[in-house]
Amino acid sequence: MAADSNGLFHGLGDHAENSFSVDGQPITDQQSKVFSNQIPIDSIQSLEVISGAPPAEFGGKTSLVIKVTTRSGQGVTQPAGSVTASYGSFGSVNGGFDLAFGGQKWGNFISANGLNTGRFLDPPESQVFHAEGNEQNVFDRVDYQITQADAVHLNVGYTRSWFQTPNSVDTQVVHPVQLPGTVLTRDQRSQIKTFNIAPTWTRLISPTTLLTVGTFVKQDQYGYFPSDNVLADQPQTINQHRKLTNAGFRSDISRVNGIHNLKAGFTFEHTFLTENFGLGITDPTFNPVCLNADGSPDRHPTPTDPTQCTGALQPNPNFQHVLLPNDLTRGGTNFLFHGHTDVRQLALYIQDTITKGNWAFNLGIRGDLYRGITSDSQAEPRVGIAYNFKKTNTVFRTSYARVQETPFNENLVLASTANGNPVISAVIGPSIAAPIRPGIRNEFHAGFQQALGKFLVVDADYLWKYTHNAYDFSVFGITPITFPIAWRNSKIDGTSTRVSLPNFHGLTAFAVFGHVNARFFPPQVGGLGTTVGQGGFPFRIDHDQGFQQTTHLQYQPWKTVPWIAFNWRYDSGLVAGAVPFATNTTTPVDLTGLTADQQIQAGLFCGNVFPTLTSPLTTCAPSQYRSTRVVIPAPGTENADHNPPRIAPRHLFDISTGDDNLFHGDRYKWSLRFTVINLTNKVALYNFLSTFSGTHFVTPRTYTAEIGFHF
Repeated sequence: MAADSNGLFHGLGDHAENSFSVDGQPITDQQSKVFSNQIPIDSIQSLEVISGAPPAEFGGKTSLVIKVTTRSGQGVTQPAGSVTASYGSFGSVNGGFDLAFGGQKWGNFISANGLNTGRFLDPPESQVFHAEGNEQNVFDRVDYQITQADAVHLNVGYTRSWFQTPNSVDTQVVHPVQLPGTVLTRDQRSQIKTFNIAPTWTRLISPTTLLTVGTFVKQDQYGYFPSDNVLADQPQTINQHRKLTNAGFRSDISRVNGIHNLKAGFTFEHTFLTENFGLGITDPTFNPVCLNADGSPDRHPTPTDPTQCTGALQPNPNFQHVLLPNDLTRGGTNFLFHGHTDVRQLALYIQDTITKGNWAFNLGIRGDLYRGITSDSQAEPRVGIAYNFKKTNTVFRTSYARVQETPFNENLVLASTANGNPVISAVIGPSIAAPIRPGIRNEFHAGFQQALGKFLVVDADYLWKYTHNAYDFSVFGITPITFPIAWRNSKIDGTSTRVSLPNFHGLTAFAVFGHVNARFFPPQVGGLGTTVGQGGFPFRIDHDQGFQQTTHLQYQPWKTVPWIAFNWRYDSGLVAGAVPFATNTTTPVDLTGLTADQQIQAGLFCGNVFPTLTSPLTTCAPSQYRSTRVVIPAPGTENADHNPPRIAPRHLFDISTGDDNLFHGDRYKWSLRFTVINLTNKVALYNFLSTFSGTHFVTPRTYTAEIGFHF
């Protein structure tokens, strides 16, 4: 799993192709902090990550399937809960409580917490500019046993987050040419409101047969707000209100009969997408009507037609007249976009887990019908086989799945507009009318699990995935609006290994490591973009990473003494964005495409000369061109497929210590813990000029102290 900025992670080589099953409710839309709000951690009872090819009951986005079981109050006859508070670096304050109570036939679990911090999102600088944010959420689960055979439970949740868009040095202070002598600060912000309601009914038809029926509705309301003075947003100002509502109905029946464990069911989902945004040009040089005699853009607001370019002025041959009504520097108003569509999905599946001696088989088939901006349907067989060598405590397994990958819903309407709107075409470039179709994937897994004595377990897996219509994201002009695109296909393969030490005299440990090759193949076949329909060579997508590993150790020799935990994370580096490189050993590297601040972010230098904000590098001899934060291919060796620029490798260390029963209480307990993230204060990048997310730095050294009361 490759770590990315703002809580984003890329499972098994795909861009956020992750799905969650929360008490059976499917959630496949993006869950990073810039798209949605997440289920609160203190409401989770257990997590299970599906290894190997996904069983037939899972579809849509299946690179990583995570089953979540929430906490329940049923059976908790004496109320139990906790109250916690923490304070840390960047003025981060967090407080919350949870409470479970009930009887033998009913129960209620409720949790609520809030966060306020000066570093809500990962910024594009090693220092923090304009990155405050806060979040509040509440979750409630109610269970009721109606009869011996019937039970209902209801999940209800609401979360609100508000956060600033972190500024870079380039965007923190703005000197608009329309207001000489005026200094403005860019102040763009976002707000996300999420609610979720999911009731479920189960009926035990017989001791071996269980019927489950559930319905759900989840909505994300995303708002993006410009600076109060729109001239602080250069070269364009943007505002957006987007709503994504996912409602559905699901049912399944499970039956155990001898060696068979059968499950059949269906899920119907109806997703409502509404997208509104406004766009205005705030820089008079972005689309100038006229050019000065030296070829520089004319900044005056008066000429509004090339025929008015007289005297020393000459018409701009690249002037786009369609953008003039939306040029705020020349009397225009915001361009307004409104889009709406419905996406309906129906999935039917049947699967059987068969256990016979040392053999285990998981056989199933799934049918998906997708009806949105495009329509498609697919039959998807799923097969898994495992054999247990009990004498050596070895399990070998292999699996196959055919999967219909569904398009990302975030800004899907915009992505499907293509040349239908002249303003969008002028901003993004001419695009072939190519709405995004569902992708088709074939994937194979093979692996083993080996127990070494009583205290060590090794689990390894190899995967290979081939996808037609492979998804990624792009950016709308010079704005924060992202939208999905599709490439002709992708080939992804890799390995993952986990070594676990469950408990050895108070020591628990695990190490997870792996690598992935994520190769994408042109042309672009869906979404906006000037590369639609164009050929090209394979390339590594910006979430391709050669190697990553996480090692975690925790030691507590006795329950009455504090524990200590240590975490080590290594990343070999994601593929970097537009980093200049030397095409040969003699031609100087042109660095004028990057601002001075961007050169500093990337850690570029030439010999012993480093850029400053007032003195950027312009060119550099290939033999002297280096970077402290990006691995740049040697002169003449850059290859988008086999040797692209990458983020420099990094080691990050975290340490934590605490006591879960500070005063050795029985009914009432106090806890205290202290955590240090990035112990060595390593300055490193997650990514640089990523097409999807831009530039972000990893979290610097941060301290957090937490106190808790438990009853």
